[in-house]
This record gives sequence, C-alpha cells and structure tokens, in this order.
Amino acid sequence: MSQLNFMMITASPDVAAFIEQHDVARIFMDQEVLGKAERQGHLDTHKAAHSLEEIAAVAAVLKSAELMVRLNPLNASTREEVEGALDHGAQRLMLPMFSSRAEVGRFLDTVNGRVPVTFLAETAASLVRLPDWLDLLTPGHDEVHIGLNDLYLSMGLGFLFEPMAGRLLDPAAALLAQADVRWGIGGIARIGQGELPAETVLGEHVRLGSQWVILSRAFHAGAATSADLLETLDFPAEIAKLRQAESHWRGAETAALLDNQRELADCAYRLGSRGGV
Repeated sequence: MSQLNFMMITASPDVAAFIEQHDVARIFMDQEVLGKAERQGHLDTHKAAHSLEEIAAVAAVLKSAELMVRLNPLNASTREEVEGALDHGAQRLMLPMFSSRAEVGRFLDTVNGRVPVTFLAETAASLVRLPDWLDLLTPGHDEVHIGLNDLYLSMGLGFLFEPMAGRLLDPAAALLAQADVRWGIGGIARIGQGELPAETVLGEHVRLGSQWVILSRAFHAGAATSADLLETLDFPAEIAKLRQAESHWRGAETAALLDNQRELADCAYRLGSRGGV
C-alpha cells in the first residue's frame, strides 16, 4: 500500500507553491456555495467561493501538485461551471452533494473524460447507493472522497467522526478496493491536536485503506501567505509528524489497528453525545 496523499484548500498562489514542495500532492479550490451555508453555517468549514481568476492564478504557479476544483451540486449552470473551471486550469473536478447513479452519469457526461472527477460522497444516500454508481467510474482516473461534515449532519449525528466510529465506512472501503478506485476520507489536524487525536484518525485511514486526506483548517488555520503559514506552524515538521504516525500504523498488527478503532469510537461517541467539539 502506498503512503497517504495530502491535499489542502487554498486560493493563495504563494501558499500553493510552497506546500507542493512539502508533500502536498493536490491543491483543492472550492466554488461550492449552493446550500452550503444552510448545511454547515455553524461549522468552521470553507464557505467562500474561489473565483475563476483565483483558480487561474494558482494554476499558473503549480509545478507538480494537481489542481482540483469543487463545483456546486448539479444545477442549471453545471455545464458553464465545468467549462469555466477547465478553461482556467482545473486538472480535476469534484462533484459534491449527489445522491444517485443518474447524477453521477450526468456529471461524467458533461465532463466527457477531459479531466478526472472526484465524487464527494457526503450523504447517506450516496454511500448506501455506492454499489449502484461505482461502476460508472474509471479506475485509476476517477476517485471517491467520503465527506464527513455533511455525512454526519445528514445522519443526525453529533460529531463528524461518528460514522467512522460505527464502522459504517468499512463496506464502502471494501467495495472501493475491489473496484480498484482510489479514495479518501475527510480531513486531519496536526498530530497532538484536538480532542480526537490526529494520530488516532490516521490509524483508521491505514486500517480502511484510504489513500487521500485533506489537511484541515485546524491544521493550517487558513493561512493566506506562506509567511503566515510559517508563523502559525512549522509546516514541514508537522507533515513529517503525520508521516511518522502513518509509518507507525503501517507497521502495526491488525489487532493494534482494531484497538485504535475502538479508541476512536469511544472518543467520537463521547463527543457526539454532547454535540461535538
């Protein structure tokens, strides 16, 4: 199994150029606004739409990292959104908030193979129906990312890691592995941060076979320049800590990974019972 790949949301060409030199394989830009504030208004998530000009500015500086743009859920302007993102340098598109095979097919038809697509499975319906739409994806090209923020909200839960706690993602992980479709889960903070430690979350990524994770706002504090980023944290050192923790779990026995899953579950359920953090 290859190592976990990191992606990070930023509209700063300066930050993007810096982090791609420090083990960030994908720059994530975000144009999703439809319905997002209503769903996630109380959460510390990215909600401002990146402009096409910002996308082009980031695209112009990247040398190795892939540039992915999340669009709005399918709507009357989807074709225009697709063309705009591609014209301004997007190398991968992400579709959020879909729930059916028909929506997956419509989006793939619109993109027409010009770039790979990551399907953001973030509703209970999209996960339950994964066996129904997964065959539409091209292995090695298209990917799936399981979005925990909207998933836990759609399930009426109190904390975003509760679906992972209940091992609800295990069947999806097995299906994705069988289909040879690359995939990832949610985001991660710095090692030692948060009431649910990042090292515990990393253990679950390894156990499940996840290949992608987002460096969350808790990791980078939304830094707008590389100088701001380095004032906030020693970015290369924090990435190295994640890699060290990942290496530990990759060398662990199955029993240790299951023990870690139970620790994650105990913590996530405790936090969920009081409405999260």
